[in-house]
Amino acid sequence: MATTILRENAAMYAMRDESKIRELLESIYRAHHDKNAIGITSPYAEDAAVFNLAPPLAHCGRDREEVQAWLDTWATPIEISARDLEITVTGDFAFAHGFLHMQGTKKGADSPLDFWMRETVCLERRRGSWLIVHEHTSVPFYMDGTTRPAFDLKP
Repeated sequence: MATTILRENAAMYAMRDESKIRELLESIYRAHHDKNAIGITSPYAEDAAVFNLAPPLAHCGRDREEVQAWLDTWATPIEISARDLEITVTGDFAFAHGFLHMQGTKKGADSPLDFWMRETVCLERRRGSWLIVHEHTSVPFYMDGTTRPAFDLKP
């Protein structure tokens, strides 16, 4: 009986943590729409390993000024939404992966961007709050010799 109660409590806490993580990720998507660099960068640990679409190959944490400079290149809000997001929570660590849909128009662009990308995020609970400690975002590319991004793929 005690084991059953412990399992039920663990499941309840994991569900609560999953909900908090979904809220954290949604806040980042909203911050993109609002062009809010602080809202985008705050959920990241200072020492986070970030492998996103922008060079260089790796970043340590998220630089607020760099993010703001990127946001300033958009003529419209940046719409980001998640699909097929799976979250696994174990104690003070969590792992999330799925697809992100990004839409918007860059300043001076002839047409809007509209594409899907893959994302994996690892989080750690530090001092009672979830922080992103690792992020990997990628767009597949065609292996036909052109190395062009596969922006036409959809989940």
